[in-house]
Amino acid sequence: MNHQIIAVGGGGFSTESEPGIDQYILEQAGTTSPKIGFIGTASGDAASYRLKFHTRFSKLDCVPSHLDLFRRTSNISAWMSEQDIIFVGGGNTKSMLAVWSTWDVQTHLRIALEQGTVLAGISAGAICWFEAGVTDSWAGELKALEGLGFLSGSCCPHYSLEAGRAPAYRKMIRDREIMDGFAIDDGACVHFEGGRPKRVVSARGGASAYYVSIVDNELKEVVVPGVDVVHVT
Repeated sequence: MNHQIIAVGGGGFSTESEPGIDQYILEQAGTTSPKIGFIGTASGDAASYRLKFHTRFSKLDCVPSHLDLFRRTSNISAWMSEQDIIFVGGGNTKSMLAVWSTWDVQTHLRIALEQGTVLAGISAGAICWFEAGVTDSWAGELKALEGLGFLSGSCCPHYSLEAGRAPAYRKMIRDREIMDGFAIDDGACVHFEGGRPKRVVSARGGASAYYVSIVDNELKEVVVPGVDVVHVT
């Protein structure tokens, strides 16, 4: 089975923009009116964020739902087994992973992935799938953080929009504080299939995704190699 993970750099329904990316994610389920479940742990299950998710996806051909971990929590395994797509929201990545560890969410996500559920996410929900990522979980400081390791390498969301992201990520890679990886702009995502990048999707002018690495002791940054860049609206 070709496991699918879609990492979104930023934007989308959370900023009421880029509906094309949300539609693209739905299409990868390969079924009519897929069930898409939202996990908003990184925002503390903020009601306003959850409302934005439901507002966007209730207008699309799908069946949206959500999983709370800060209120009375449903049977996680049963809920995940019902979803065709699981979408993880943004927020505090470190806190999200800590709460997930308590509830063993990572194990349930791994099972869902193995069973063919599409895993997707934005910002913190993009970082989490990789071995490591660049996070602003600490106030006023960007740091490297260990992820779940479903995907090899590292990830940096909000790459071109937030001024400090690109130089911080490049320095971390240059200093070998973090492994080579994927830098994703707001308004873009990378679709992975079987653990490898399949496609870059751009829904905003100039938005793309890049592979940042050390080659012959020099930093190299290129649009994700070997894949097409598809533009959606």
